[in-house]
Amino acid sequence: MNLKDKINNDLKDAMKSGDKIRLETIRSIRALILEFDKSGSGKEFNDEEGLKILTAAAKKRKEAIEQYTKAKRQDLADKEIAELKIIEEYLPKQLNENEILEEVKKIASEVGAKDKNDFSKVMPVAAKTLKGKADGKLIREIVEKFLGNN
Repeated sequence: MNLKDKINNDLKDAMKSGDKIRLETIRSIRALILEFDKSGSGKEFNDEEGLKILTAAAKKRKEAIEQYTKAKRQDLADKEIAELKIIEEYLPKQLNENEILEEVKKIASEVGAKDKNDFSKVMPVAAKTLKGKADGKLIREIVEKFLGNN
């Protein structure tokens, strides 16, 4: 079952269950997919495009959580957290910092990176390899830290 079908089935299930936040979140994901389909970009929707859409939606939720927390609006932050958890159900399992570091070490040894001057060798490969499995900002921090310590 592809992502689009899974979203449509989950939307029906959410309507039946009466879970408002789940229904709203899945509707917003579906709207993003429909927007992509009607964009006229000539691209065919596939799971890779779906991953990009979901990653962007998750990133927006994370940024909103940060902003609401700073503004001491925990009620709004909690809603965003709930939506983020639902979106993450459709994303591949996210790697933790140690798993990312292990991948970065492998990549650094493959490309022959030794210090922070080799950042431009490691980062593009790490970003491509870990795409969808980890937040880009976190990947960047770990690459910088790793190359800075070498």
